[in-house]
Amino acid sequence: MKMENGKKRQWIVWALRAGLGIYGGLCLYLFYMQSVQPLDYNNRYFQSDLPYHISMIVDDGWYYSFTAYVYQLLYRIAGGTALIAVFLAAAGVLCIVATDRLLALLLDRDGTDAVTLAGAFALNFAMAFFWPYAGQFRYVSYQSGNLWHNSTYQCMKLAALAAFICYIKVEAGYRERMTAGQWTALAATLFVCTGIKPSFLTVFAPILALKLLADLRRKVPFRQVFLLGSTVLPACGVVLWQNIVLFGEETGNGISFAPWYTFSLHANRTKLAVVCSVAFPLAVLFFSVGELLRDGRYRFVWGMTGLGFLEALCLVETGSRSRDGNFLWGYCIAIFLIFVLSFEKWLRLLKRRGEGLFYRAGFWVCGCVLVYQVLGGVYFFARLLSGETYFMAG
Repeated sequence: MKMENGKKRQWIVWALRAGLGIYGGLCLYLFYMQSVQPLDYNNRYFQSDLPYHISMIVDDGWYYSFTAYVYQLLYRIAGGTALIAVFLAAAGVLCIVATDRLLALLLDRDGTDAVTLAGAFALNFAMAFFWPYAGQFRYVSYQSGNLWHNSTYQCMKLAALAAFICYIKVEAGYRERMTAGQWTALAATLFVCTGIKPSFLTVFAPILALKLLADLRRKVPFRQVFLLGSTVLPACGVVLWQNIVLFGEETGNGISFAPWYTFSLHANRTKLAVVCSVAFPLAVLFFSVGELLRDGRYRFVWGMTGLGFLEALCLVETGSRSRDGNFLWGYCIAIFLIFVLSFEKWLRLLKRRGEGLFYRAGFWVCGCVLVYQVLGGVYFFARLLSGETYFMAG
């Protein structure tokens, strides 16, 4: 019987791997169609930021992200946008692969299995709990860790997953020892991630600083605390360059304090839409609140999510990008990570079903919420493939 179950699970893994190829092909089509759209802000066919990002690099020579150099090279090689679409499709597929690796690490699995790969697929489609009463637009009325219209976010998401995997591996034993290879891997992934988009660092670094201060109070050697903290220094250098490019005096852009401005742009009931955006993590937290005390990783990511929310809540760009909601990106990547950590806690609720009705009910309630959010994401992605705007309602 165990052998039959093992074979069945292996077939599921192979089917899911075939699904990765299908997903990659669909992403290739989507990103290529996005890349060839005219530079017309009234265009709502395969709407995205991609043609503007490409134009800023190819036509204007404006470099604000490491992706700019990749796009420039690929554009010159192909004489067009085809290879850029291939690059972004590969990033989309690798996000699922990296999520699978992260889940395997969190669940103490030796490698990919049916649970981790299926979970990775689901988590890379999960979007907000769509409720027209809270917000009529499936994406812009809410916040989500998954989106397909902003290419730099798509690339940052992959790099952030790599950085977070490195962090978990380093943090597990850094109190006694950190190798040069571990330091380099974490520093390099944070550097690349920040160079693509600084958003992940803005929610990761402050929470890391708080964690390291707490470790100092627990008598962790200062040398070890300093080593882990210093991994963010190369990335901070990148932020200085980006700040000059994005907020230099000649740009006319700045930052202002405007609570709820970004959240209220497209939501019908702003606060309810915020809750709907993280419905699954909040449901899991309700049934697993004790894990906040027991699991430092879970606590760390909830800290990132809370900080990301505060940044998006209070900070707004001034100037031409005032309605772009660029301070949402840190919150969005934190939302994605808290979905991943919550998925792990949800699976652990299943193991606790024998402890009483509370945990059995929690597993099924949270599961239903997750399924609805995943199906909403699949539906959204399918409509994007038809060329519909990401402002889609209903």
